[in-house]
Amino acid sequence: MEEKTMSPSSAKFGYFSTAEKVTEGIDASHMTAVVTGATSGVGRETARVLALRGAQVVVAARNVDSGERLKQAILQDVGNNARVHVIQLDLGSMQSVREFVASFESKGLPLNVLINNAGIMACPFSLSADCIELQFATNYLGHFLLTNLLLSKMKSTAEQTGTEGRIVCVTSAFHSQTYKGGVLWQRINEKSSYSQYKAYGQSKLAMILSANELARRLSQENANVTINCVHPGVIATNIFRHSKILALATKLISPFLKSIQQGAATQCFVALHPSVSKITGKYFADCKVSSPHSIANNPELAEKLWEFSLSLTSSEITLKTSTEQQNESSANNV
Repeated sequence: MEEKTMSPSSAKFGYFSTAEKVTEGIDASHMTAVVTGATSGVGRETARVLALRGAQVVVAARNVDSGERLKQAILQDVGNNARVHVIQLDLGSMQSVREFVASFESKGLPLNVLINNAGIMACPFSLSADCIELQFATNYLGHFLLTNLLLSKMKSTAEQTGTEGRIVCVTSAFHSQTYKGGVLWQRINEKSSYSQYKAYGQSKLAMILSANELARRLSQENANVTINCVHPGVIATNIFRHSKILALATKLISPFLKSIQQGAATQCFVALHPSVSKITGKYFADCKVSSPHSIANNPELAEKLWEFSLSLTSSEITLKTSTEQQNESSANNV
């Protein structure tokens, strides 16, 4: 896979860089970030490093007790002046996503960075609280709804502060290992069609496709918000707990895998580094722009997925381009 170097400032970062290294010298004290899946693995390290750089961090945690333990660990590591909030979020429940957004908005906080990090992998067939295949619901659809419900806050924060808003979606090189055609669409909930590995690949492909579509829409609006995807690399974390084969394989080769500190580097880099400014709709690996599988660059598939996702989330989200807004305004003035 060919990689393109973004800029001279990023050339020194690569496979072995850590999250602390790629954010060294960055002052994020004026920023507020939401991190999903922050209580373990690379999400935990991401939240810690963002707080270390001064950012106000909102930990979106399925288990609030785990979130509170993380908060105390960050305060102990970074200092009592660290600003950390914990809000409950179960991405497998759209009601929980809406409740999280309501709780976040009630705090009156700005929003500069959203890191869609949480995920599950290769679990047995199961349906979410909304009766949607669990990996698709948790890894992708919950983040789709969360992103869109928080988007107006990100836009207004960027407009008021002049600081670019950044959305970071943690995907995987495994996005290429999906079903024929990419997405199962109307058969997405059929147990007979289910493959625990292809379902994971489908959910990660969906993240890239949706990010590309949102990047296009935000660019049309001239919104000061970017969205990019990152592949963190292969890291021995508890994401492999549902697959005995993968868990054993990663244990055997763990000395050759990325550490959690290295695995968190690319998403911290894309979230904070100044060299990523104005870059949107890209796929990053090892802190550089890389190339996803060709299926992830299909604009027709991305638009179809967007409409499919809207239908699954009750079509309550509407993102209008500036042209559409102008057309509506003209119609109203007739």
